[in-house]
Amino acid sequence: MSRASDTAYEKIRRFILHGEAHPGMQLTEERLCEISGVSRTPVRDAVQRLENEMLLVRSASKRLSVADWSDDEIDEMFALRAMLECHGAERAAQRMDSGGLERLRAVNDLLTRAVQRARPDITTFLDANRQFHDLILEYAQSPRLSKLLPALVEQPVVRRTANQYSRDDLIQSAKDHDELIAAFAAGDQDWAGAVMTSHIRRAFHSFHFATRSADTEG
Repeated sequence: MSRASDTAYEKIRRFILHGEAHPGMQLTEERLCEISGVSRTPVRDAVQRLENEMLLVRSASKRLSVADWSDDEIDEMFALRAMLECHGAERAAQRMDSGGLERLRAVNDLLTRAVQRARPDITTFLDANRQFHDLILEYAQSPRLSKLLPALVEQPVVRRTANQYSRDDLIQSAKDHDELIAAFAAGDQDWAGAVMTSHIRRAFHSFHFATRSADTEG
């Protein structure tokens, strides 16, 4: 891949995950060139990578749009994420050291302060949450897992989930992280895996509860 392709990939991906994009939004090559600041050829390379990650999809008429997943697809994403992150937590528990524990505590302290504000800081929560899970993946020391997991964790549904969390949900997420740190400190892989599975399943049910509530209000 060329440097221009990498630039296009990073900028378009950021637009989808953290920018103005919304599920089902149609995108043209011209618009993607504007977003990335590069020409059509590297944009096409970037689009192919993003299609492989299921962040962009093509219709039968070849129109390109931001992915908008069905309930069944979202259910599967959370199920796969729970299995993979459980495995990662179990491996990390066997390899965690004092430096890693210190880094995890520092990140979770930041996350906890963000969610305990009168008006929770979702942006800081998302950033700290990503750092926390990335650290666990780092200590899992699994190249295969490092390639498989980001495609699920980075998807916009994660951002939508956080934005639909109640304040209690956000605080519970920080508490789950505290228990994960305790499991890592104990070197207990079964405990770490169980907490991680519960953590992801809780996120799944919070997402669905918030989605159903929004549909009812609408």
